[in-house]
Amino acid sequence: MVIVHHLNNSRSQRILWLLEELKIPYEIKHYERDALTNLAPPELLAVHPLGKSPMIEDNGRLITESAAIVEYLCSRHGPQLIPDAGSDAHIGHQELMHFAEGSAMTPILLALYVGRLGEAGAPLQPRIQQQLQSHFAYMDQIIRPSGHFVLDDLSAVDIMMSFPAEVAIKQGKGEKFPNLAAYVESLQARPAYQAALTKGGPYRFA
Repeated sequence: MVIVHHLNNSRSQRILWLLEELKIPYEIKHYERDALTNLAPPELLAVHPLGKSPMIEDNGRLITESAAIVEYLCSRHGPQLIPDAGSDAHIGHQELMHFAEGSAMTPILLALYVGRLGEAGAPLQPRIQQQLQSHFAYMDQIIRPSGHFVLDDLSAVDIMMSFPAEVAIKQGKGEKFPNLAAYVESLQARPAYQAALTKGGPYRFA
């Protein structure tokens, strides 16, 4: 059985969603953020030196990094969620699997951390906000008419892109980026997503 080291209000929520979509049995080990600092608890350091979530254990192997976990689970249990190798869709898949945790998350995290500096961080905010708008606009633009990112049904990329898309909507960008808003509404209505919410606990981006 897959074990998920799950931190509340984190990107590990999408791993629970994927497991529900693929109907893979799993166990959750819950970890709570520090109420004051919002940081992960030290107990996660006992699992991995970086002390970050998500992490999964499968057959005694610890696997870290969201995209690696999604690729691992899909390759074994949901190959239909990954486009055929060599296809144009697969190139797009590779691009967006990296985009979700690379390009998209950079301004999101900068906004989070610089925002805690108050006035000291004010000179950086125009550039950060410009980058947020640019990345959200790009995401909104590339959603297919079907409401998905790469295929015309759910794919691994939709799992990965869910978090930055949810951040955009949580920041009140839904009217400006209607395709993203419709995408988030659709994925959050999926029975597997709702089941993951029930098991994962409070998640402020839903």
